[in-house]
Order: sequence, then C-alpha cells, then structure tokens
Amino acid sequence: MTKNSDKPLVVGLAGFGTVGGGLVRLLDENADLIRRRCGRDIVLKKVLVRNATKARSAQLPAGTELTTDYRALTDDPEIDVLVELIGGIDNARTIIDRALDQGKHIVTANKALLAEEGLALFQKADRKKRILRYEASVAGAIPIVETLKESLTGNRIESLMGILNGTSNYILSEMTSNGMDFDVALKQAQQLGYAEADPTLDIDGHDAAHKLILLIRLAYGVHYPYTALSVRGIRGLSGMDIRLAREFGYRIKLIGQVREVPGAEGTESEGNIRLEAGVFPALVYHKFLLARVGGVYNAVRVDANASGPLFFHGRGAGDLPTAGAVLGDLLAVARDERPNNTGFVSKELPKASIVPPEEWRSCYYVRVMVQDAPGVLRDLSGCMAAEGISMAQVIQKSDEGNGVPLVFMTHETTARAMSDALQRTMDAGLLKEPAVYFRVLGGA
Repeated sequence: MTKNSDKPLVVGLAGFGTVGGGLVRLLDENADLIRRRCGRDIVLKKVLVRNATKARSAQLPAGTELTTDYRALTDDPEIDVLVELIGGIDNARTIIDRALDQGKHIVTANKALLAEEGLALFQKADRKKRILRYEASVAGAIPIVETLKESLTGNRIESLMGILNGTSNYILSEMTSNGMDFDVALKQAQQLGYAEADPTLDIDGHDAAHKLILLIRLAYGVHYPYTALSVRGIRGLSGMDIRLAREFGYRIKLIGQVREVPGAEGTESEGNIRLEAGVFPALVYHKFLLARVGGVYNAVRVDANASGPLFFHGRGAGDLPTAGAVLGDLLAVARDERPNNTGFVSKELPKASIVPPEEWRSCYYVRVMVQDAPGVLRDLSGCMAAEGISMAQVIQKSDEGNGVPLVFMTHETTARAMSDALQRTMDAGLLKEPAVYFRVLGGA
C-alpha cells in the first residue's frame, strides 16, 4: 500500500438509488469530519446509472458525471475505489471483476454476491493486493463485520444468532403487537416501503441467509456454501401460532444462527468442531433481548469464549444507516488500511464441517389440529414417545371449526425424531391438517 497523502480519494459509484443518494448526502454533510479522520478529501467523480435523464432527489456535487457505461468507472485511471450499490449478482460481479483487474479497491453492500460467489472475489482481491470492504452488506448500521474481523479476533466465537432481515421482523412485530394476519402485515410493509413488490428474498429467508453466510465466514474462517445452508422463511405464518406462542411466554422471530457443535463421541468427527447453521422461524423467550427487537430493526448476539455474550442492535437498512457503513469503509480505504478482506490470512478458506439439519437438537413448539375425541392426546403422546420425545407443556384450546388446536412444548430432541414422530401422527390419522412446528430458543 502507498503511504497516506493529502491527495483526495477519488470514488466511482455504481448505483444511485436509496443508499447511493444517502452516501452523496453524507459525503457533503461530513466533509470536515472526513478530512479530520483520514487527512484527505473523498471526491465522487462518476456515478453509474441505468437512465442518465431520470430526475433524482439527491443533488450530485459539482463536476460529478453521470454515466450509463460501467467501463467509464472501472477504466478511469483517476478513480481509486469503486463503490458497488447496484445489487444483484451477474452485473455486479462483472463490474467488480473489471474494477479489480484495473487495480481499484472495492466497497460493496452486496450480500447476495458475496455470499454466493464471494470466495473467488476475495481471492482475486488478495492477488491484486486490493481492499474489498463490505460492512454495509450485513445489518445496515450495525458494525458487525468489522467487529468480527478486528475487535473480536482474540476470541473464539462459540455461537452467533440474530435478526438479520428487517422486513420479516416488521411483519412479525405487527402480527404480535397488533394482531394482524400475515398477508395484511406484508401489504402494510410494502406500502411503507419496507418490503419489495416481490418480497420473496425477505419472507422466504434468503436475504437473512446471505448475511448469515458472510458472518460465518468472518467468525470461523471457513467456507460454508450457500447451497448447503438450511433456510426456512415466514411465508404464510399463522396468527394463531403467534398468539399461542405468547401464552407460553415466547415471541416468534426469524432467526439466523450458527453455533459450534462438538463431534459425536466414537465418530470420525470426535473432538472436531462442526457448525450447525440455518435460518428459521423460532420461538424466543420474551425476556431474551432478541424477542424485544421490533419493527425493521436488526440485532446480532455473539457468544465468545473471552468476551462472553455481546449484543448489537440498530437500524438494519435505509439510506443513511447503510450509507454510513459504506462511508466508514471508504474512510478505511482513504487511510490506506491493509487488505484484510476476510479477517484470516489463509487465501484458501477450508470448507466448513457441517452438522446435517436432521441432527440439530432443540426443544420444539408443536401445534396440531385434532378431533375433539377421547384418547387423541394419549395416541399423540404415544407417537412422540415412540421417537423418544417427551412433552414439557401441553395446552388444548377450544374448537376452531377445523379441529381442536393442541399445542405442546417438547424437551430437547433431534429434528429427525420430530419429523418422524409427526409423520407417525399423520399415518395414524390423528391430524386434520399437517402439524406446525418451530424450534425454541431460550436464554437471557
């Protein structure tokens, strides 16, 4: 790296949407602070857009050019760093690849690209000795990327869990606090701009999954393939389960989680650490801090062997929160910080040792719709016992028209045992519709 100088850091910005507009605003409002923190100006030279004639609310600095040709950014020798905010995978990959070939540093907020194809990009940036920073790709304003990459490097991360998607959290919060049905809460989120017209990435868990992959890489220094991650979203979640969970003292949240699991005794993996990771709706005990995260906010809890539990909470999206994270990355580039792109020195990250989802151990919330007839609870308990599952609590509600809701919490068991037990109940003709079940998280 070259020694820091008074020469301005020249930026090319790909994407001038919500976050891009926020970045332009912060570059102007925080100009004095930027100079005080890094000893130089940050100058925006060119902005890549799809339509250069479209009216925009954000005012560009004098002398900044709009362009529809990405090569005007990547091939400009005066531009030091490319900021990629266009999203998606193919076009963003093309732009970043060419920018690295032209010797430019990269700042991006693109969690999908980094989760699915990031390993090759990190390796290329390392070969080119370029900085690739991505704080804004996970949890908006929450500085979790740098925390894992720098501040907690003296710790062994034992587990990490969080609320990583604001749209899903808003929907669940409205269902919990205001009794809304899922479809109504989703429509309201779309009207407020919290959800896209096509909300698939958010409500089916994929957005949270992309972010979790990045956190796993930072926390453990391993490659966890995105295609190997277990992902379950909140689409169609019933208000009945929101209400019944509350009766047990829990809130339903969409959780992204990874934790270390020792290898089983007497197996090849004995003594080795494996990772159990996934995105799933879960019951979170109401006194647990994650249960109290409302609206579009994000939160991450990290448990480490030296620091103990740490909790991070803040705005997970939006123009200024995300733009602030992008600007922080730009300041790091302006200070000529060394390329520490993954937080680990190895250029070839080993593949994670993965616990198959069917082996996950957890307590469960289960709701079944049954006939109001003698012996149903006995027969249901027999199906559970046949798979080694014991019930901790049971609630029977009044007839809902399509059967009687029978709700129970189990002691810890495996996902395979739970699936097999519920299949037994279906095969025995005990259920009027497929069972609904969620993992249960406790804690403080």
